[in-house]
Amino acid sequence: MRTRHTFRLPPDLARKLADYAARKRVPQALIVEAALASHLSPDGADRLEAALARRLDRMSRHLERIERHVDISNEALAVFVRFWLTSTPALPDAALAAAQTKGRERYEGFVEALGRRLARGRKLSDEICQDVGETAPSSGKQA
Repeated sequence: MRTRHTFRLPPDLARKLADYAARKRVPQALIVEAALASHLSPDGADRLEAALARRLDRMSRHLERIERHVDISNEALAVFVRFWLTSTPALPDAALAAAQTKGRERYEGFVEALGRRLARGRKLSDEICQDVGETAPSSGKQA
């Protein structure tokens, strides 16, 4: 047996309910009944919390991967800069203009190579993981 209830809805909510019922081809009362049952269900909050926890876990794992990639990039840049600074002697003033010209040419080549690499989709972190995997000892563990 069903109990009859009368209540009023704001016009915009009533319109949304009518549109949804028409799209789904079900009575509006059935939609209101399902919404109330879901809202008043004791495990509704638990289901929502579990769904949010899964999403947060997925986001946390994604952020950890991003952090790892940033760490690899920072370390690669730091190693390069340290190596470059310790192995490149200062230039005399007479050679400075020619070195700056050559530097601009090399930089343009670098930017072009970087553009090609990004277009191919290869990543430094992927290459590092592959290189480390190839050089890892045969004990079954990889770094």
